[in-house]
Formats: sequence, C-alpha cells, structure tokens
Amino acid sequence: MNWFEALLLGILQGLTEFLPISSSGHLELGSYFLKTNNADNLLFTVIVHFATAISILYVFRNDIKKLIQSMLKFEKNSETIFISKILISAIPVGIVGIFFEEKVESLFNGNIILVGSMLLITALLLAFTYFQKNNSKNEISYYDALIIGIAQAFAIIPGISRSGATISTALFLKINKKEATRFSFLMVLIPIFGIVFLKIYKGAMN
Repeated sequence: MNWFEALLLGILQGLTEFLPISSSGHLELGSYFLKTNNADNLLFTVIVHFATAISILYVFRNDIKKLIQSMLKFEKNSETIFISKILISAIPVGIVGIFFEEKVESLFNGNIILVGSMLLITALLLAFTYFQKNNSKNEISYYDALIIGIAQAFAIIPGISRSGATISTALFLKINKKEATRFSFLMVLIPIFGIVFLKIYKGAMN
C-alpha cells in the first residue's frame, strides 16, 4: 500500500466511521478497488481505528474525565457502575479477538461478496430500528451491556457496522437514542486500545 492509497482509504475511514454504515466494510471495498495487498488490510484497519479512538477521546473528553475522576475515588457511584457496564460489554469481543484471532484476520482478505452481504444486513438492521418507537430507558442495565457487547462482537465482520449494530441493539432494548449513542462510542475504546496493545506486544515478542 503506497501513501496515496493510504490517504484515500484514510479519507474513506474518516467519512464513514461516525456513520452507522461500517467503515471497515467500506475500507475493504476501497482496498479491493485500489487493488491493495490483502495482507495490509487488517493492519491498516487497526491503525485508522486507533486514530478514530483518539477522536472519540476528544469528543467525549468531559464524560471520560468524569469517569476517571470517579474511578479514582474508589467508591461505588453512577460513574463506576457505568464503567463496569463498559467492561462487561467488552467481554464478548475480547473472547472473539483472543480465541479466534486467525479466523478474524481471515475475514479481511478482500472478499467483497461477504462484505456486500454484511452491508445488506446492516441496512436491514437500521431499517428495523425505524419501527422501534418506544425507547424510554435512560439507563443501561448489566444485561443490556452484555447484549450490546455481543452485537459489537458480531461487528468484527467487515460490513457489519459496529455503531449501527450496537446502537440498534440498544434501541431494541428500549434504551433512548442519546444514551445508546453515548454508550456505543465509549464502549469501543476498550477493544480498540486492547487490539493495539496486543499487536504491539506481539511485535515486541517477535
């Protein structure tokens, strides 16, 4: 992958990351049409998602600051409870990432049939949320966090939008849009930083 291809894919990532349309799926399509080396796809996806995590840290900096301050008090409150729910939501994707790493990596091989099929599933999922009118819950339960986490684990497949899957699942669980969106973007920080540190660790060991 040369610098021009990386620039184009980076722009594509920036345009699609905060929309529920699967940035990883669009990166796979972009890589296919640019005829980049498939071996570079997953690593590039990890790198640009790390950049996305930095932007999320900035956008939600006040929320994150409050969560960190509450955590350092070492007492149970609404913020530490919220953090525990974030941790629970990371369990499913953590299990998939650790125990099925090679299978996950094999998905990023330029298979546009798979990507196209998953994009259609994402579209259907988003369409169904249109009919979900009663979203009155202001708080996510531990059970909700786990179910949303499972949705995030499925979004490892390129073409399944992570934000689309997690927000839609939250809406189906009757959670209001504002809280669903906030939880969706904060919950992704652990998996992104987790995979980055894992890649760094494996690189150092090799």
